[in-house]
Amino acid sequence: MTILPNDDIDLADISSWPYLTANLPGIGGCIKLCPEDFFVDEIPLYTPSGEGTHTFFRIEKTGLASSDTAERIADALGVRHLDIGMAGRKDTKAVTRQWMSVEHVEPERLLALQLPNIRILEVARHGNKLKTGHLAGNRFRIRIRQLQLPIPQAREIADECLKVLSHRGVPNYFGPQRFGSRFESHLLGWTLVTDRLEDFIDLLLGKPELDKQKDFIRARRFYEEGQYAQAFRNWPFRFRDQRRALQSLIEHPEDKRRAAQAVSKPFRSLLIAAWQSHLFNQVLAARMPNIDRLLEGDLAIKHENGACFVVENAAVEQPRCDRFEISPTGPLLGLRTTRLSQAAGEIENAVLDRVPLQEDDLRRLKLAGAKGGRRPIRFQPRHIEIDHGSDDKGEYLQLSFELDSGCYATILLRELMKKDVA
Repeated sequence: MTILPNDDIDLADISSWPYLTANLPGIGGCIKLCPEDFFVDEIPLYTPSGEGTHTFFRIEKTGLASSDTAERIADALGVRHLDIGMAGRKDTKAVTRQWMSVEHVEPERLLALQLPNIRILEVARHGNKLKTGHLAGNRFRIRIRQLQLPIPQAREIADECLKVLSHRGVPNYFGPQRFGSRFESHLLGWTLVTDRLEDFIDLLLGKPELDKQKDFIRARRFYEEGQYAQAFRNWPFRFRDQRRALQSLIEHPEDKRRAAQAVSKPFRSLLIAAWQSHLFNQVLAARMPNIDRLLEGDLAIKHENGACFVVENAAVEQPRCDRFEISPTGPLLGLRTTRLSQAAGEIENAVLDRVPLQEDDLRRLKLAGAKGGRRPIRFQPRHIEIDHGSDDKGEYLQLSFELDSGCYATILLRELMKKDVA
């Protein structure tokens, strides 16, 4: 089954992405050996006003996905899962703090909740629901263990690497989380964009050779054998979209297009966003390692307000780039994506021209909400601190830093560790 032009599927594999600090050795190591090793604290875009029908509540969760946490809170409150608002999803194997919201629920009810691995830290009223993207960034405190070098040497290398990344920027790759445990989300998105719904279902529910977990392998084998009821019984309950598709196949076994339409719109939009992310990563890889150099024809972004402008004279604008006031951008392909020209266009368009989109494909992008836009090809970590210590699990190197919303801490760690940190 051909999924992408030229079967170019490996760039979703994090190990193939170029490093900015390739000239520096890696410190190796492991992250997330326990949830406490990876701490994330959300930086809100605004504070609750203190008035309104919505109750904002700040939580701390341990070892739970944000979606599972929201569902458990919704069930405890007796509201729909969709009634819980959140600004962003946080790591599962971690200790994370974030804001959520719910309407027409008294703050006292939230403070009284007693749920395993979930703490309600504070509550406040506000006038609207918390929506995706309503966050400024995240604070991280991460411990790297099992280093391949002695702590003093690892700290010295990490310090040198972080100086480069702070000055030139970190490659703003979409992290491996974006592409799923099987590195297939972008492929699923491509089948949706091109309306190959039979291929979509075959990849969503089949291909057991891509899996590592026995439960999924068993369920996918049942699917490929046409035993849809058995596949449904073996599929983990929390994967609602896959189970909806299987339920449709049980009732209409010959209609895979119908099964694809049973998949929720938010999930389909997420997969199409993964396809956009895959293309962005390809453009970024083509720009490496010169992510801090402007080219004629670039669409540069102003970091202070997110506005973009065409770079007509790269030499004139480069000092602003050196000060990290502006940065080059890459495409999030959609109807509103502006094609670049001149030197920048030669690099970017060589990637985009490999994607044979038709008018109907663009229409499907629009219906999925994939309007298109630009994303900086680098980001700057702030308030970086390096420390080290030891506990009952052994020695560790500890990093603390802040990142803007949409930037991946795993990409920064990858530059230090020089290994797959998925």
